[in-house]
Amino acid sequence: MKLALLVIDMQNVFLQEDKDRYNVGTACEYINHVAGLLREHGHVVIHVQDVEDAGTVTEEELDFIPEIYLDQRDLRLTKEKSNAFWDTQLERILVEQGVGLVVVAGFAAEHCVLFTYNGAMERGFKAAILQKGIVSSQPEAITATYRDRHVVSYPVIDYLVNHT
Repeated sequence: MKLALLVIDMQNVFLQEDKDRYNVGTACEYINHVAGLLREHGHVVIHVQDVEDAGTVTEEELDFIPEIYLDQRDLRLTKEKSNAFWDTQLERILVEQGVGLVVVAGFAAEHCVLFTYNGAMERGFKAAILQKGIVSSQPEAITATYRDRHVVSYPVIDYLVNHT
């Protein structure tokens, strides 16, 4: 079984002004670490980019924040809806890659991260939120996400990729 890390909306347009307040640096450390583990073992890393406002913001604003490392092996997916599965090829990509477990990280815990997590579950994938890998303007949304959804930590992912 392959794992996939979905890095949702870690873009300048959403995060550039509030990186410290949203604790973006810590989330990026966890995201980058898990992405590295997955790449090293042939699993899938997908960066999801929200382009809903593409006509009203610059390309630089739509780009991913520099704290998120993008590797040439990573896949990129654009979306216009909150759920990264809606009107995209995400499900097809995950099926073609043989993914069984989807780990969701990124921004915003109470919106696109949550809706994409739900979308994965609705399509029959096992899904979990990356512990310490989500960002929100509302700290209570992160707490609620960890309380109400499946969560996976990086040591568990490390174990899975090294022992399965």
